[in-house]
Amino acid sequence: MNLKNIAKGSTESFTVDDGVILLKQTNDNEFASNFNYNISKDYIQFHFCLKGTSKFLFNQGSYVFNVENENSILLYNPNKELPIDLLLDSNSQVLSILISIKKFHSLFSDESDQISFLNNDNIGNKLYKEKQIGPMIAIILNQMYQQSLNLSMYKLYLRGKIFELMSLYFSKDKEMDIEQCPFLADDNNIKKIKKAKEIIISRMIEPPTLVQLSKEVDISLKKLKQGFKQVYGTSVFSFLIDYKMQVSKRLLSSGEYNVNEVALKVGYSTATHFINAFKKKFGTTPKKYLMTI
Repeated sequence: MNLKNIAKGSTESFTVDDGVILLKQTNDNEFASNFNYNISKDYIQFHFCLKGTSKFLFNQGSYVFNVENENSILLYNPNKELPIDLLLDSNSQVLSILISIKKFHSLFSDESDQISFLNNDNIGNKLYKEKQIGPMIAIILNQMYQQSLNLSMYKLYLRGKIFELMSLYFSKDKEMDIEQCPFLADDNNIKKIKKAKEIIISRMIEPPTLVQLSKEVDISLKKLKQGFKQVYGTSVFSFLIDYKMQVSKRLLSSGEYNVNEVALKVGYSTATHFINAFKKKFGTTPKKYLMTI
C-alpha cells in the first residue's frame, strides 16, 4: 500500500456513560485513512467492522490485527497501554466500544463466572479474541451507527443498545440470534436487504423507487420494508436521507465545495431543499455549519 495515499481520518466519539465510550470511524475517501485514539489500559476494547476491511496496529506496527467485514476483535491488556491506531481501507466502517474494566465487572457481577476473563484466576491476564458478527449483533450495530437523534437522546439510546449488545456478545446460547429474529433465519433475505442498501447508496443521486428496488433485489415490497427496518433500524427512505446528510457534512468539512455543489453531489435539484434537509438533521444551516469549522 502506498503510504502517500493514506489520509488522516477523523473519529466521532461519544461518552455514553461513566466508563463507556463509543467511536464511529468511517472512511469514504478514495484511499486508506488512519484513525488514532488514546485510551488507558483500564479499558476493554471491542472493535466491529461493519463494512470493508481494517487493520489495528500496535507497538508502531509490530503487531497487526486484521478485522474484515462482519468480524470483530476484543482486546484487553491490563499491563500495557493499547492506544488505537486504526488503518481503515477505502469505503469501510468500524464501530468501537470501549468499556472500563470496573464498569464491565458491574454489568456481569452476578454472572462473571460465565465470562472466562472475568474469573479470578484470569485477573491481570491480557486477552485477544476474534468473533464473527452474528445477525442480531449486526442489527444492533447498524442501528447504533445509523440512528439519528439529538445528542442527549442519542446517548441514552446508545446506552441501552450497548448493554443489549454485551448480553448477546457473551451469550452461551448459540441459537439466540435466529430464535429472536425469525426473518433473519433466511440468510438469502439478509443478502437481499444488504444489496438493497448498497444500491441506494451507490445511486443516492437518482435512487430507485421502493417498487423498483424490491424488483431489483428480488424480494417482495412488504419484506423489503420490514426487513430493512429490522436490519438497519429505520426505513429505506430515512436511511437514504441520513446517508446523504452524513456525506454532505463530510463534503462541506473538506472545504472543497460550496453549498450548491454539495447539494448537487448528494442528489438535491435545488439548494433550498438541501438546506431544509440539512437543518432538520443537524439543527443548523450548511452555511452556519461552514462558519463553525
